Amino acid sequence: MEFRTYGSPSAEAILIQPVDAHDLEGMKSEIEWIRRNTAKDFQVIACCIRDWNHELSPWKAPAVFGREDFGDGAADTLAEILKHGVDPERACYLGGYSLAGLFALWAASQTDVFRGIAAASPSVWFPGFTDLLRTTSVRSPRVYLSLGNREEKTRNPVMATVGSRIRETHDLLEGQGVSCVLEWNEGNHFMDSDKRTARAFAWVLNQS
Repeated sequence: MEFRTYGSPSAEAILIQPVDAHDLEGMKSEIEWIRRNTAKDFQVIACCIRDWNHELSPWKAPAVFGREDFGDGAADTLAEILKHGVDPERACYLGGYSLAGLFALWAASQTDVFRGIAAASPSVWFPGFTDLLRTTSVRSPRVYLSLGNREEKTRNPVMATVGSRIRETHDLLEGQGVSCVLEWNEGNHFMDSDKRTARAFAWVLNQS
């Protein structure tokens, strides 16, 4: 896995984000938005993902759009991040957009090293994920959730559950004692991903 770093290596906070090529294109504007909305210094570590559906999925699941099934590579991805991206001397936050947001939530059920989780439009429709949250605690003290207000208005029957699943996720996390917020954005899943991710990271930074 390739890691790209942005910002000060001496910053007290590290924002770790799994990214694809589209995310990298918007990284400059994302970082600028975060800087405008927090007084805290931070460094961003972008974890470049080659096989999105495999490397970020916690377990295998059939394709819900297109023909590409979901793999079970999240454990290996998390191990790489913990080995190469986490600095125990600094406050580390994990987040991302879409399936990367789901990965961040899942990772927080596996380890307590992250001070906050920034899950922007996370793919909580993923089969079995809310079942996991009913039996496994998220081990991060604060979690930001968001969704576009048109994301659940889709003909895809699996992805159409995202609205009910994000509400359930919020309620489950609050029930676990996690400081959690759910914000709604205008538009569908493909709008303003850089700004939505930036808002997520700014929130967890400012809550710390």
